[in-house]
Amino acid sequence: MNHSTREYARGDIHTNTAESSHALVKRGIVGIYHNVSREYLHRYLWQFDFMWNNRKLNDGERTILGVRAAEGKRLMYKDPVAERESIRTREQKDGGEQLEPF
Repeated sequence: MNHSTREYARGDIHTNTAESSHALVKRGIVGIYHNVSREYLHRYLWQFDFMWNNRKLNDGERTILGVRAAEGKRLMYKDPVAERESIRTREQKDGGEQLEPF
């Protein structure tokens, strides 16, 4: 785009499209999540990208599409085995028994 020559669109590509996509991300971070860590920023951006690319679908259709895309994948922030070891270590250190989180 070259705004100095009053060019604002090339075919299907418009500056408004980029601005609208950016506004969706900004609204989501400021209005929903309030704070996003750099470590997980890519996951939030993936979510907004998914929503933008499927914005013409209703919520139900978008949900079905998201569930199908997640099929066969697992998202884990911690290794369950490491979590169990951490609990055992705390139990031994504290001398008490803690309930398993799962």
